[in-house]
Amino acid sequence: MKKKYAGMVFILPHLAGVLLFLFVPFLDVARRSFVRAAGGFAGLLNYGEVLRNEAFRLAAGNTFRFTAVCLPLLMLLSLLLALTVCGIGSGKAALKNCFLIPMAIPAACVALLWQLLFDNHGMVNGLLTVFGIEPVSWMSTGASFYVLVGSYLWKNAGYVTVLWMAALDGIPGEVYEAARMDGAGRAASLVFITLPCIRPAAFTIGVISFLNTFKVFREAYLVAGSYPQERIYLISHLFNNWFLSLSVDKMAAGAVLLSVVTGAAIAALQRAWED
Repeated sequence: MKKKYAGMVFILPHLAGVLLFLFVPFLDVARRSFVRAAGGFAGLLNYGEVLRNEAFRLAAGNTFRFTAVCLPLLMLLSLLLALTVCGIGSGKAALKNCFLIPMAIPAACVALLWQLLFDNHGMVNGLLTVFGIEPVSWMSTGASFYVLVGSYLWKNAGYVTVLWMAALDGIPGEVYEAARMDGAGRAASLVFITLPCIRPAAFTIGVISFLNTFKVFREAYLVAGSYPQERIYLISHLFNNWFLSLSVDKMAAGAVLLSVVTGAAIAALQRAWED
């Protein structure tokens, strides 16, 4: 009996921290979503105002589009990188360290880099001018969306590649040797051995990558401010502006809606993965 519950002793501090600093505050946010900022019970009025809010619709649509574009690209690109690096044989440890460098760079430094590259008088426009191409206003046109996608991929691709490499390293080498003895080529080994074996890890990597899409707000905010070009106006921008204007009721209702949608998406993905 003591051995059965011995593990609980180690997770209780972490569980207490989650309850105290995450679960209890979220319950208070849920309560505030049914209350007016000035006081008084509002019922579902706050949710109705949020859903009718044009800024919320714009931010939600942009966030969905950004996630729908970035997530498949990141998963595929990082998997290809991991397969390539694992096939090298030597020097993988050094490459892993290089892959993690973008995650270690502060967001302010990344924002400064993007300004140097994509400002109206930045390096990219300077290079375009050399080749006789008209300069592009990267951060004030629809091109800003692709700059943000590139920022997300650059910052997260290395980290996700390391996660894929850990999953690939967990596949026993004997399985590939047996497949080669049976005449299986690289393509057959990839389809019938590698992909099925890394399928459980793919769900975890996908969820981590999905949650990281919300963190790109830091770079977008530092580069373009609270009200960027409308194609990169994300949910995080909207919440930040509601917080500054003390619209606690709308912010609480929006946070609950976002939590429900995010939780439902992860649950649906897990259900589809298990089938």
